[in-house]
Amino acid sequence: MSYAGDGPALSQLLRELADDTSRDRIAVGDLLLALGDRATAALLFIFAFPNILPVPPGTSAILGAPLVFLAAQLTFGMRPWLPGIISRRSMARADFHGMIRRVIPWLERAEKLLRPRISVLALPPCEYVIGLVCLLLAVVLVLPIPLGNMLPALSISLLALGLLERDGFAVATGVVAASASAVLVSGVIWGIVKACVFMVAQVLV
Repeated sequence: MSYAGDGPALSQLLRELADDTSRDRIAVGDLLLALGDRATAALLFIFAFPNILPVPPGTSAILGAPLVFLAAQLTFGMRPWLPGIISRRSMARADFHGMIRRVIPWLERAEKLLRPRISVLALPPCEYVIGLVCLLLAVVLVLPIPLGNMLPALSISLLALGLLERDGFAVATGVVAASASAVLVSGVIWGIVKACVFMVAQVLV
Protein backbone atom coordinates (compact mmCIF):
# COMPACT_ATOMS: atom_id res chain seq x y z
CA MET A 1 0.00 0.00 0.00
CA SER A 2 1.42 3.40 -0.97
CA TYR A 3 1.18 6.32 1.40
CA ALA A 4 0.28 10.02 1.26
CA GLY A 5 3.84 11.05 0.48
CA ASP A 6 3.48 9.26 -2.87
CA GLY A 7 0.91 11.74 -4.19
CA PRO A 8 -1.62 14.45 -3.33
CA ALA A 9 -2.84 14.68 0.25
CA LEU A 10 -6.07 12.89 1.11
CA SER A 11 -7.74 16.22 1.86
CA GLN A 12 -6.89 17.46 -1.64
CA LEU A 13 -8.24 14.31 -3.32
CA LEU A 14 -11.50 14.50 -1.36
CA ARG A 15 -11.93 18.18 -2.13
CA GLU A 16 -11.38 17.60 -5.85
CA LEU A 17 -13.96 14.80 -5.86
CA ALA A 18 -16.48 16.89 -3.92
CA ASP A 19 -15.99 19.86 -6.27
CA ASP A 20 -16.37 17.79 -9.45
CA THR A 21 -19.55 19.29 -10.88
CA SER A 22 -19.60 16.75 -13.72
CA ARG A 23 -20.99 14.20 -11.23
CA ASP A 24 -24.53 14.19 -9.91
CA ARG A 25 -23.78 11.48 -7.37
CA ILE A 26 -20.70 10.10 -5.66
CA ALA A 27 -20.58 6.33 -5.21
CA VAL A 28 -18.35 4.36 -2.88
CA GLY A 29 -16.82 2.81 -5.99
CA ASP A 30 -15.84 6.31 -7.19
CA LEU A 31 -13.90 6.81 -3.95
CA LEU A 32 -12.23 3.42 -4.35
CA LEU A 33 -11.10 4.35 -7.88
CA ALA A 34 -10.00 7.90 -7.05
CA LEU A 35 -7.92 6.88 -4.03
CA GLY A 36 -5.99 4.13 -5.86
CA ASP A 37 -3.41 2.21 -3.84
CA ARG A 38 -4.17 4.29 -0.75
CA ALA A 39 -7.84 3.35 -0.80
CA THR A 40 -7.80 0.91 2.12
CA ALA A 41 -6.44 3.29 4.77
CA ALA A 42 -8.15 6.32 3.22
CA LEU A 43 -11.57 4.66 3.16
CA LEU A 44 -11.09 3.39 6.71
CA PHE A 45 -10.71 7.04 7.71
CA ILE A 46 -13.59 8.26 5.53
CA PHE A 47 -16.06 5.71 6.90
CA ALA A 48 -14.86 5.95 10.51
CA PHE A 49 -14.49 9.70 11.04
CA PRO A 50 -18.17 10.71 10.61
CA ASN A 51 -18.99 8.49 13.61
CA ILE A 52 -16.94 10.82 15.82
CA LEU A 53 -19.30 13.67 14.95
CA PRO A 54 -22.99 13.87 15.93
CA VAL A 55 -24.84 11.69 13.38
CA PRO A 56 -28.40 10.32 13.08
CA PRO A 57 -29.09 7.02 14.88
CA GLY A 58 -28.19 3.99 12.79
CA THR A 59 -25.44 5.77 10.84
CA SER A 60 -22.71 3.75 12.53
CA ALA A 61 -24.33 0.49 11.40
CA ILE A 62 -24.39 1.72 7.77
CA LEU A 63 -20.81 3.02 7.79
CA GLY A 64 -19.56 0.06 9.82
CA ALA A 65 -20.25 -2.56 7.13
CA PRO A 66 -17.62 -1.29 4.65
CA LEU A 67 -15.22 -0.79 7.57
CA VAL A 68 -15.47 -4.50 8.38
CA PHE A 69 -14.66 -5.47 4.76
CA LEU A 70 -11.74 -3.03 4.47
CA ALA A 71 -10.22 -3.90 7.85
CA ALA A 72 -10.39 -7.62 7.04
CA GLN A 73 -8.58 -6.99 3.75
CA LEU A 74 -5.91 -4.93 5.52
CA THR A 75 -5.44 -7.76 8.03
CA PHE A 76 -4.61 -10.22 5.23
CA GLY A 77 -2.68 -7.77 3.04
CA MET A 78 -5.30 -7.84 0.27
CA ARG A 79 -5.96 -5.11 -2.29
CA PRO A 80 -9.00 -2.96 -1.47
CA TRP A 81 -12.27 -4.35 -2.80
CA LEU A 82 -15.90 -3.93 -1.81
CA PRO A 83 -18.92 -5.99 -2.93
CA GLY A 84 -21.24 -4.36 -5.44
CA ILE A 85 -23.99 -3.83 -2.87
CA ILE A 86 -21.60 -1.49 -1.04
CA SER A 87 -19.55 -0.03 -3.91
CA ARG A 88 -22.75 1.01 -5.76
CA ARG A 89 -24.06 2.95 -2.78
CA SER A 90 -24.01 6.64 -3.55
CA MET A 91 -25.10 10.04 -2.33
CA ALA A 92 -25.89 13.28 -4.07
CA ARG A 93 -22.74 15.29 -4.80
CA ALA A 94 -24.17 18.20 -2.81
CA ASP A 95 -24.57 15.97 0.26
CA PHE A 96 -21.09 14.54 -0.23
CA HIS A 97 -19.73 18.06 -0.55
CA GLY A 98 -21.41 19.05 2.71
CA MET A 99 -19.99 16.03 4.54
CA ILE A 100 -16.48 16.60 3.17
CA ARG A 101 -16.68 20.27 4.14
CA ARG A 102 -17.11 19.16 7.76
CA VAL A 103 -14.29 16.63 7.57
CA ILE A 104 -11.66 18.62 5.64
CA PRO A 105 -10.73 21.15 8.38
CA TRP A 106 -10.01 18.33 10.83
CA LEU A 107 -8.15 16.32 8.22
CA GLU A 108 -5.98 19.25 7.14
CA ARG A 109 -5.00 19.93 10.76
CA ALA A 110 -4.05 16.28 11.16
CA GLU A 111 -2.05 16.26 7.91
CA LYS A 112 0.04 19.20 9.18
CA LEU A 113 0.96 17.26 12.31
CA LEU A 114 1.57 13.86 10.71
CA ARG A 115 4.87 12.85 9.11
CA PRO A 116 6.88 9.66 8.53
CA ARG A 117 8.39 8.62 11.88
CA ILE A 118 8.81 5.31 13.70
CA SER A 119 7.55 4.01 10.36
CA VAL A 120 8.15 0.38 11.32
CA LEU A 121 4.83 0.57 13.23
CA ALA A 122 3.00 1.48 10.02
CA LEU A 123 4.55 -1.16 7.76
CA PRO A 124 4.01 -4.93 7.42
CA PRO A 125 3.80 -6.99 9.55
CA CYS A 126 2.57 -4.33 12.00
CA GLU A 127 0.18 -3.14 9.28
CA TYR A 128 -1.63 -6.48 9.43
CA VAL A 129 -1.97 -6.26 13.21
CA ILE A 130 -3.43 -2.77 12.78
CA GLY A 131 -5.92 -4.28 10.33
CA LEU A 132 -6.99 -6.82 12.96
CA VAL A 133 -7.43 -4.07 15.58
CA CYS A 134 -9.50 -2.03 13.10
CA LEU A 135 -11.58 -5.12 12.32
CA LEU A 136 -12.47 -5.63 15.98
CA LEU A 137 -13.28 -1.93 16.35
CA ALA A 138 -15.42 -2.00 13.19
CA VAL A 139 -17.45 -4.89 14.59
CA VAL A 140 -18.07 -2.81 17.73
CA LEU A 141 -19.22 0.09 15.54
CA VAL A 142 -21.78 -2.10 13.79
CA LEU A 143 -23.27 -3.30 17.08
CA PRO A 144 -25.99 -1.12 18.68
CA ILE A 145 -23.97 -0.39 21.83
CA PRO A 146 -24.83 2.90 23.60
CA LEU A 147 -21.85 5.29 23.53
CA GLY A 148 -19.98 2.55 21.70
CA ASN A 149 -19.14 4.31 18.43
CA MET A 150 -17.25 7.57 19.05
CA LEU A 151 -14.09 6.19 20.67
CA PRO A 152 -13.74 3.18 18.32
CA ALA A 153 -14.25 5.54 15.36
CA LEU A 154 -11.55 7.87 16.68
CA SER A 155 -9.22 4.90 17.12
CA ILE A 156 -9.76 3.69 13.54
CA SER A 157 -9.29 7.23 12.21
CA LEU A 158 -5.95 7.62 14.01
CA LEU A 159 -4.73 4.22 12.88
CA ALA A 160 -5.78 4.90 9.27
CA LEU A 161 -4.02 8.29 9.21
CA GLY A 162 -0.95 6.70 10.75
CA LEU A 163 -0.87 4.16 7.91
CA LEU A 164 -1.43 6.85 5.27
CA GLU A 165 1.40 9.03 6.53
CA ARG A 166 3.66 6.19 7.78
CA ASP A 167 3.46 7.89 11.18
CA GLY A 168 4.18 5.36 13.93
CA PHE A 169 3.35 7.94 16.60
CA ALA A 170 -0.20 8.25 15.24
CA VAL A 171 -0.45 4.46 15.11
CA ALA A 172 0.67 4.19 18.74
CA THR A 173 -1.87 6.85 19.74
CA GLY A 174 -4.55 4.92 17.86
CA VAL A 175 -3.63 1.72 19.75
CA VAL A 176 -3.95 3.57 23.07
CA ALA A 177 -7.36 4.89 21.99
CA ALA A 178 -8.36 1.37 20.93
CA SER A 179 -7.41 0.06 24.38
CA ALA A 180 -9.53 2.77 25.98
CA SER A 181 -12.37 1.79 23.61
CA ALA A 182 -12.14 -1.81 24.78
CA VAL A 183 -12.39 -0.74 28.41
CA LEU A 184 -15.32 1.61 27.74
CA VAL A 185 -17.30 -0.84 25.60
CA SER A 186 -16.66 -3.69 28.05
CA GLY A 187 -17.94 -1.49 30.86
CA VAL A 188 -21.07 -0.55 28.91
CA ILE A 189 -21.81 -4.18 28.00
CA TRP A 190 -21.24 -5.30 31.59
CA GLY A 191 -23.59 -2.55 32.80
CA ILE A 192 -26.28 -3.66 30.33
CA VAL A 193 -25.90 -7.30 31.40
CA LYS A 194 -26.18 -6.38 35.10
CA ALA A 195 -29.27 -4.27 34.41
CA CYS A 196 -30.92 -7.12 32.49
CA VAL A 197 -30.13 -9.62 35.26
CA PHE A 198 -31.54 -7.23 37.86
CA MET A 199 -34.78 -6.73 35.89
CA VAL A 200 -35.20 -10.49 35.39
CA ALA A 201 -34.60 -11.06 39.11
CA GLN A 202 -37.22 -8.44 39.97
CA VAL A 203 -39.75 -10.14 37.70
CA LEU A 204 -39.07 -13.56 39.20
CA VAL A 205 -39.36 -12.39 42.83
